Amino acid sequence: MADVRFPANATVGDCLKHAEQLYARHKVALGQVATTAHDEALYLLLRTLQLPLDSKSAVLRRKPTPEQTAQVQEVFRRRLEEHVPAAYLTREAWLGEHRFFVDERVIIPRSYFLEIIPEQLPLWLPPDKPVKHAVDVCTGSGCLAILLAHQFAGAKVDAIELSPDALAVAKFNVATHGLAQRVKLFHSDVFAAVPRVKYDIILSNPPYVPTRELRELPAEFKREPQMALDGGRDGLDIIRKLLRQSRDRLQPHGIVVLEVGGLRAAMDRAFPELDLHWLHTADGEDCVCLVQAVRLKKWRA
Repeated sequence: MADVRFPANATVGDCLKHAEQLYARHKVALGQVATTAHDEALYLLLRTLQLPLDSKSAVLRRKPTPEQTAQVQEVFRRRLEEHVPAAYLTREAWLGEHRFFVDERVIIPRSYFLEIIPEQLPLWLPPDKPVKHAVDVCTGSGCLAILLAHQFAGAKVDAIELSPDALAVAKFNVATHGLAQRVKLFHSDVFAAVPRVKYDIILSNPPYVPTRELRELPAEFKREPQMALDGGRDGLDIIRKLLRQSRDRLQPHGIVVLEVGGLRAAMDRAFPELDLHWLHTADGEDCVCLVQAVRLKKWRA
């Protein structure tokens, strides 16, 4: 059992220091909300105490009430003892300035598309052809479809998801962002149940974890829906299907863009004819690949 008792009369700053010590003491996996114990603990403290996330440093001198301290202790008990991801505790996740509702029905949004969509996608599209129709395959919470709709204000965006539970979360997020008129949701296995449309952009962060590796994931990641993670024997099951079906779904100038985690070498081996272009990311992971319609059309799957 994790001892998460906080010192009596502790300030928010004291609670933060204590929480960081607890993170160091217990085997806690990071990466779903923040990459450091300090950032995640501060986030949980501010959210639990109902303080703004952009609070100034003076907030660290505040003293929570005994009732608030009890709430903080329970949140950190669940985080440390039960390994509940922070986003499931707060029922939210952020991509840049955009907030999304999340719960155990969906994978927690975390994606390089946050930087790729505004900074690089426009460079691969004709400047004289505005994006009219884009699609997010395996949309989960709907976050990437929503990012596409915000970026390409004149475009219609389809969002495809096989899990009915995840689709319900996506529907809520689309409505919350005021995009119900522009983002259309489809319950489908890739494009199987989607009317034939020619897209300017086909985007996806699909399940890509090889099945055998699911057992090795930290407890926090095992709490996410297995369906959103399991990419089959080699991690490429959904990706193969998506690429095959995308050949007849693109405009002549269109692009397919996939985020595939640690599968870069496997992708290059599996699809040498596609000459995948790997987009640079700020942290150097470079795990997002792009293929243009003309090359995909010539590909013999």
